[in-house]
Amino acid sequence: MTSTRPDATVVGTPEEVTAGWLSEALGTPVRSVRTEPVGTGQIGCCVRAHVDGDGLPPTLFVKLPNPDEGMRPLLHGVYRSEVLFYRDLAPTVAVRVPRARFAALGDRDGEFTLVLDDVAPLIQGDQLTGLTVEQARDCAINLAGLHGLRWCDPGLRHIEGLSAPTVEDNVTLQELGGPALEAFLGELGGGLDDDERRIMEGIAPLIAGWANGRAERFALLHADYRADNMLVDPAGNRPSLACDWQTLAVGLPGRDLGGFLGSSLTVSDRRAAERGIVAAYHRALLGHGVAGYPLAECWDDYVYGLLQTPVLGIFGWMYGTRTARGDEMFSLLMRRACRAIADHDALAVARSG
Repeated sequence: MTSTRPDATVVGTPEEVTAGWLSEALGTPVRSVRTEPVGTGQIGCCVRAHVDGDGLPPTLFVKLPNPDEGMRPLLHGVYRSEVLFYRDLAPTVAVRVPRARFAALGDRDGEFTLVLDDVAPLIQGDQLTGLTVEQARDCAINLAGLHGLRWCDPGLRHIEGLSAPTVEDNVTLQELGGPALEAFLGELGGGLDDDERRIMEGIAPLIAGWANGRAERFALLHADYRADNMLVDPAGNRPSLACDWQTLAVGLPGRDLGGFLGSSLTVSDRRAAERGIVAAYHRALLGHGVAGYPLAECWDDYVYGLLQTPVLGIFGWMYGTRTARGDEMFSLLMRRACRAIADHDALAVARSG
């Protein structure tokens, strides 16, 4: 279970991740701790903590806010989403995730601390290489565990801090999306062929209607469910886990599935395996109690959801920290998604609602 100890305060720097603080936050004696940085820290700061403590694994993963205190309030929403998921929502769904031992927000915007179990030998999926078909099938089945248990649960609409965009919000999304898409094509469009560029251009006027569509079916959405946010076992012996819950929202479940398969497999692997993977996801949904949702409708929602990657990806590219790998990744994401959209005429599906 995730700690909600009222006497434990959040910390903001690796130096504050001490044996004393961990003992207080986790409610168990910790005799020593040594931390090392993990990743590049574009959104926040992550460290691996080597600990000697009662009832604890030898290493823990600690997520902390951005080292730049001036940036923290701007990132409060993404921090709040991740804490909300691990603290309150993960126990209500069946998606496999790293175990959270502490998740809390501070008194000021942008203050948070999250302590997770280290999940080695699982490693982060590689967006550039793509997942194997077997990994993608396992991740899609895991996705059904996120969607199924709270399928069309009206209570999701009333959770403070959980993003549930309104019609007006999505009109604003379209107003911003046009210039963002134009900027993307201006800078990275050379990596797309003519058909892919036409598909991207065709998405811009559809954004609001697409985002508002099919509102009668909803669930918790990861909203950025793709290879980089999967933890997979290279040996294939352990099931995958999903991570990075900073974009948590409520919406059409097919958007997660379409965004995932449209971006996380090579085009040839996706073409060969997508029917079987969507069917496996659908069987898992039924196993979680979803009823009145035939496979044909699930497939149609998947095709509708293929626009997820271009619609949300252009904002991730525009507002995220720019890197050479990031530009390569976003270009590849768009190319894969556009191929999937073309394969299934998803723009026509989106226009028809």
